[in-house]
Amino acid sequence: MNAFFSAVQRFAGDEDGITAIEYGLIAALMAAGIGGLTTLLLGATDTVGLRGAFQQIATVLNAA
Repeated sequence: MNAFFSAVQRFAGDEDGITAIEYGLIAALMAAGIGGLTTLLLGATDTVGLRGAFQQIATVLNAA
Protein backbone atom coordinates (compact mmCIF):
# COMPACT_ATOMS: atom_id res chain seq x y z
CA MET A 1 0.00 0.00 0.00
CA ASN A 2 2.94 2.28 0.70
CA ALA A 3 4.19 1.77 -2.87
CA PHE A 4 0.82 2.87 -4.25
CA PHE A 5 0.81 6.14 -2.31
CA SER A 6 4.42 6.75 -3.30
CA ALA A 7 3.54 6.27 -6.98
CA VAL A 8 0.54 8.62 -6.68
CA GLN A 9 2.71 11.30 -5.06
CA ARG A 10 5.29 11.00 -7.84
CA PHE A 11 2.56 11.24 -10.49
CA ALA A 12 0.99 14.30 -8.84
CA GLY A 13 4.37 16.04 -8.62
CA ASP A 14 5.32 15.39 -12.25
CA GLU A 15 4.97 18.63 -14.22
CA ASP A 16 6.41 17.59 -17.60
CA GLY A 17 3.06 17.35 -19.36
CA ILE A 18 1.68 20.58 -17.96
CA THR A 19 3.75 22.78 -20.28
CA ALA A 20 2.55 20.91 -23.35
CA ILE A 21 -1.07 21.30 -22.23
CA GLU A 22 -0.57 25.02 -21.66
CA TYR A 23 0.92 25.48 -25.13
CA GLY A 24 -1.97 23.53 -26.63
CA LEU A 25 -4.52 25.72 -24.85
CA ILE A 26 -2.74 28.88 -25.97
CA ALA A 27 -2.68 27.66 -29.59
CA ALA A 28 -6.39 26.76 -29.44
CA LEU A 29 -7.23 30.18 -27.99
CA MET A 30 -5.23 31.93 -30.71
CA ALA A 31 -6.93 29.87 -33.44
CA ALA A 32 -10.37 30.67 -32.02
CA GLY A 33 -9.48 34.35 -31.82
CA ILE A 34 -8.23 34.48 -35.39
CA GLY A 35 -11.30 32.63 -36.62
CA GLY A 36 -13.63 34.91 -34.71
CA LEU A 37 -11.84 38.04 -35.88
CA THR A 38 -11.93 36.86 -39.49
CA THR A 39 -15.65 36.14 -39.23
CA LEU A 40 -16.27 39.50 -37.59
CA LEU A 41 -14.32 41.45 -40.20
CA LEU A 42 -15.55 39.61 -43.28
CA GLY A 43 -19.08 38.76 -42.22
CA ALA A 44 -20.58 35.34 -41.78
CA THR A 45 -22.11 35.30 -45.30
CA ASP A 46 -18.81 35.24 -47.22
CA THR A 47 -18.82 32.11 -49.38
CA VAL A 48 -16.01 33.07 -51.76
CA GLY A 49 -13.37 31.39 -49.66
CA LEU A 50 -9.85 32.33 -48.75
CA ARG A 51 -9.11 34.22 -51.96
CA GLY A 52 -12.19 36.38 -51.44
CA ALA A 53 -11.21 37.01 -47.84
CA PHE A 54 -7.80 38.32 -48.85
CA GLN A 55 -9.36 40.43 -51.61
CA GLN A 56 -11.75 42.00 -49.11
CA ILE A 57 -8.88 42.73 -46.70
CA ALA A 58 -6.88 44.33 -49.54
CA THR A 59 -9.87 46.43 -50.55
CA VAL A 60 -10.37 47.69 -46.99
CA LEU A 61 -6.67 48.46 -46.60
CA ASN A 62 -6.50 50.31 -49.93
CA ALA A 63 -9.50 52.41 -48.98
CA ALA A 64 -7.94 53.47 -45.67
